[in-house]
Amino acid sequence: MILLCFHGGRRCCHADLFGLTKAQIQRIAPYFPLSHGVPRLDDQRVISGILHVIRNGLRWRDAPAEYGPHKTLSNRFIRWSRIGVFNRIFAGSAGRKGQPDRLMIGATHLKAHRTAASLLQKGLFPVVSGVPRAA
Repeated sequence: MILLCFHGGRRCCHADLFGLTKAQIQRIAPYFPLSHGVPRLDDQRVISGILHVIRNGLRWRDAPAEYGPHKTLSNRFIRWSRIGVFNRIFAGSAGRKGQPDRLMIGATHLKAHRTAASLLQKGLFPVVSGVPRAA
């Protein structure tokens, strides 16, 4: 997706930014928690920013400004991870009936720092499969 923005009065193009479509957001919106009190920022922009950061392995503070404040992205990711929003989105998407539009196979090998193992125990990383968590 190509997003256009303005910096210092001149137009620029960020071809590497990721953006969910309105249809994609509408499909996962039933899994979002209800907003209590203060309305949330644009879900489409914030979730696209979260996906961009995770997909590219960025630090939250390195997220492009077009997605909103990096603190908003990190806070929402942490909060929604703890209450299981992303788990419900993954489970709901995997449970769709019918022929999938696209199949993808990944073969990525990453070395993780030893402190990364604690993220699953703290509930900061969504459980993708039905495998029980390590004790």
